[in-house]
Amino acid sequence: MNLCGTFTNLRSQNLLSQLSKSSDSACLQAFSNSVSWTIYLEQGKITYATHSIEPFDRLERHLRRLSHQIPLLNSQTRVQLRLMFELDSPSQGIEQQSNSSSQAPEYQAITWLVNQGHLHSSQAAVLIQELVKEVIESWLLIKVGNFEISDLPDNLPKICRLDVEKMIERCQARIQRWQAFAPYISSPYQRPYLFINQSIQNPIFLDLQPNLTNWMKGFSLRHLAVIMNQDEIQLVQNLYHYIVNGGIILHEPDPPFDKLPKTFGELSTSVEYITEAVEKELVDTVAESGTIDAKSYPDIPFDDIAPREELPYISSPSEDNYQELTTTNNISSVPQRVTTATATAKKVYKIISVDDSPTMLKEISHFLEAENFSVVTIDDPLKAVMSIIRHKPDLILLDLNMAGIDGYELCRIIRNNSMFKNTPIIFVTGNKGLVDKVKANLVGASGYLTKPFTRAELLKLVFMHLA
Repeated sequence: MNLCGTFTNLRSQNLLSQLSKSSDSACLQAFSNSVSWTIYLEQGKITYATHSIEPFDRLERHLRRLSHQIPLLNSQTRVQLRLMFELDSPSQGIEQQSNSSSQAPEYQAITWLVNQGHLHSSQAAVLIQELVKEVIESWLLIKVGNFEISDLPDNLPKICRLDVEKMIERCQARIQRWQAFAPYISSPYQRPYLFINQSIQNPIFLDLQPNLTNWMKGFSLRHLAVIMNQDEIQLVQNLYHYIVNGGIILHEPDPPFDKLPKTFGELSTSVEYITEAVEKELVDTVAESGTIDAKSYPDIPFDDIAPREELPYISSPSEDNYQELTTTNNISSVPQRVTTATATAKKVYKIISVDDSPTMLKEISHFLEAENFSVVTIDDPLKAVMSIIRHKPDLILLDLNMAGIDGYELCRIIRNNSMFKNTPIIFVTGNKGLVDKVKANLVGASGYLTKPFTRAELLKLVFMHLA
């Protein structure tokens, strides 16, 4: 037996701990500040957790970390995942997460990676462990919200199970480390900018990594850590004295990341229950998946991993001496952390934007040129091919609906040139239909940017394809 109802002002840690003591299976959901969290529990263990703020951005970041050891997780595979599984709008994600009978799209994508042989099940378990950690960290920071407990979807394939108490313990320790940076830092999604003035000549500011300063214009602390292949806490520790001394200015998180709970301040210690509860039986069996054996997935008690025989050992990162997660199966040792001594300056990426609208070209230039990218704008699509060949861009933004030649035909022509076989080509369009996406795939497009778009959405594409 378990409770099904709505909860407010409930300390999220206690709710999760209570469910971990049950032998039943449940889907725990929370709604706070326009964000929804979903945690799937099977016999008191977490099988997956997600929230509605950019789930594929979260998946992309963790896949990039694993890609250093798993060559199959290249950018082409990651782009394919997003085209296949990412929803067209954030509201669709919230609507789907509010329906407990639905699988999270990014979890479907992970399952696909396993079924297609891009990931071993043990590697997928490592990936899920890190995704769940990030989600639970934000979950533990919720102050007020509505909570619901419902049946676990019976069609959810299981890859691993995570011990709740050890997960909470690790996440609380992580939160405390973030809170140690208060009041200067309140979110891992704050965006650092180098403050260029005379004070930057001060010797304490001269040892910043050159490649880090190239990306310190719009990307969040969390995204920078992935670009630099560092643990984000370690990165913040390296930047902290620059922030305190004014050499680095922190901007607030871009939407929608500003909706997530802040790390600043102590967790609430009060526990209040306001319930309208209904007792009911929860599902106590899990249906088998056709491709992933639901009966043999491993229990992962987080730090103290005691996997079953078919799962190789999975290690967890040390908080004080971070390393990439590794397994004994097809994952090699992590590359050395980038340091001042090993850092080399990255080039300034060149981006070409083709659009017959001067207003749109001006907007794109405004968004990107302030972020240390070189932007070439082309307002005559009939002259675009020769200009693209001359400039040899690192990424191409292509409007779909242009006079003289449409984006599909122009993309096909560009792809026929072997020089641009692997150059990311992003369609900028107001079209959202499935037919348009299929047609885009056929001509070799790398992705979609839907009008109207924000600077954060444009930078997200840059992060995917260039960073």
